[in-house]
Amino acid sequence: MFLSPVWLYFSILKCIESAKFLRVNIELSTMPRRPAVREDHMGDFKGFGPKALGFFKALGFHQTKEWYDANKPLYEEHVRAPFGLLISDVSAGLAKKGVALSGDPKKALFRLNRDVRFSKNKSPYKTHAGAVLTRSGDKKDVNGLLYIHVDPTGCFLGGGFYHPEPPFLKDIRKVIRGRPDRYRELVRHLKRRKLALSEEDKLTRLPRDFKDVEEEDLIEALKLKSFLVRAPFDDAELKSPKLVDRIVRFGCDIDPLIVWGRGEDFR
Repeated sequence: MFLSPVWLYFSILKCIESAKFLRVNIELSTMPRRPAVREDHMGDFKGFGPKALGFFKALGFHQTKEWYDANKPLYEEHVRAPFGLLISDVSAGLAKKGVALSGDPKKALFRLNRDVRFSKNKSPYKTHAGAVLTRSGDKKDVNGLLYIHVDPTGCFLGGGFYHPEPPFLKDIRKVIRGRPDRYRELVRHLKRRKLALSEEDKLTRLPRDFKDVEEEDLIEALKLKSFLVRAPFDDAELKSPKLVDRIVRFGCDIDPLIVWGRGEDFR
């Protein structure tokens, strides 16, 4: 039987496409499936390792790449791995409470390497660990954050807005001037939670566009360059799974601050 060149060409092409389809399906069927993430899954965090703070103390004395590389497994086991579990459990706990703060266990943690290009302190490594949870889950999100700080000189939680960009900062100040009742309600809410806006980072004078404000409490608020609250926690909590609940409560307490700073009404 004579086969025309055209018919033969399309027959071969069809066979090749069929082989490709079969190969792809075989590869997909043999690939390991990613386990589904349960929304109610919590409890993996058991506490930071017993050598977590000791690692940072030693790193303060041994600011060399050689020492860090030799002791990196210690950091991975006692700090980085549990920190990732903590971020995951806290994110799940906040989601259950309806609080829009979360973090990626692999990306929320800041690197230990310091940027020394414009710093007088040329030490190459930080002697603490820190991570953030944000509204979007992106570490670079500027719309409010929850910060976790692990440090042998003192651990703490922070939340709010750190050095917002000038347009954003101006919007917050407009909210203070335009709706002072809401600002004062926020202050009362924070006080009931034994929290207060930090005054460590502020101007000495009123911003130029807000010189019409006369109320003393509003004047002091308008001078702020960051809108942050802070709560310390001790070493015992660092090593306990109860730290998850502590941070979730803190996240619930600061949520009105973040909602208010975005110009929204909080409950």
